[in-house]
Amino acid sequence: MTEVRVFAPAKINLALHITGQRDDGYHLIDSAVAFADIGDWVTLSTGGRCDLEVSGPEGVPDLASDTNIMWHAARQFWTPDHPLSMALEKHLPMASGIGGGSADAAATYRGLLLLRAAVEGHDTPRDPTPQDAIDLLEIGADVPMCVLSDPARVQGIGEQITPIPDLFPYAVVLVNPRVQVSTPTVFSALSTKDNHGLDPWPDSFEDRDAALDWIAAQRNDLQAPAIADCPRIADVLAALQGTDTCRLARMSGSGATCFGIFERVHLAQAAAEAISAAHPDWWVRSGRLNGGKKAVPQLIRSTT
Repeated sequence: MTEVRVFAPAKINLALHITGQRDDGYHLIDSAVAFADIGDWVTLSTGGRCDLEVSGPEGVPDLASDTNIMWHAARQFWTPDHPLSMALEKHLPMASGIGGGSADAAATYRGLLLLRAAVEGHDTPRDPTPQDAIDLLEIGADVPMCVLSDPARVQGIGEQITPIPDLFPYAVVLVNPRVQVSTPTVFSALSTKDNHGLDPWPDSFEDRDAALDWIAAQRNDLQAPAIADCPRIADVLAALQGTDTCRLARMSGSGATCFGIFERVHLAQAAAEAISAAHPDWWVRSGRLNGGKKAVPQLIRSTT
């Protein structure tokens, strides 16, 4: 049996500008994204019962169905010559604006490349192809950026990805009020869909203060309509902003998860503890924006 384990980091929209809408309904975006060291774990193996096993604090039975986005990736990128079993250890809440399902599909794709290489006796997986990018985009608009799992500017409908190689790994707190927000509802409530894109890039993202000033000057165009649909998002932002050490608070994606950026990890941890104590029914986690470092697939067992 050959087994691969892959981390699926949470996607954080540091800024999300909606710049238009295509005739087919897809919205055009200009977004700065980063990935937290908070996320799910995906395990793929050539043994087992050829099913999807779901566990973890956010795992629910529905995720084990054959409609899970992980199966879309498996059907597209796995050969039927070998049986495939998958396991999802779920830590990110569902429908929360931090790309949980897309991250799981992306992790499945990355893991399948390594798993197939191991099964076929190759030392390294093949490189992604242009056709892979097309297929991944069809699985989900957020999947290609989650495959990268590194800071990037994302444009178009998600297919135009420009890496940001020097973004400082800020300490963050992620908070979700345990309310699922409908992405179509939020987009449909957006009054203006041809907003201007991101401001010109700063000279460098390595300067943590200059980069943070730039991020703060941007926006999430979906935040206001999401709050109108789910007022508890405003409560989350207020809770983050109410901590003395939070430098910036904003909603990610179409919500309802919000993030706060902090100067140091211990400050983020203290803020997360305080918010959790005040709101024990919320999902609250602290970490750093360096999740891509954990997202490299690992071959954990290979036997014949």
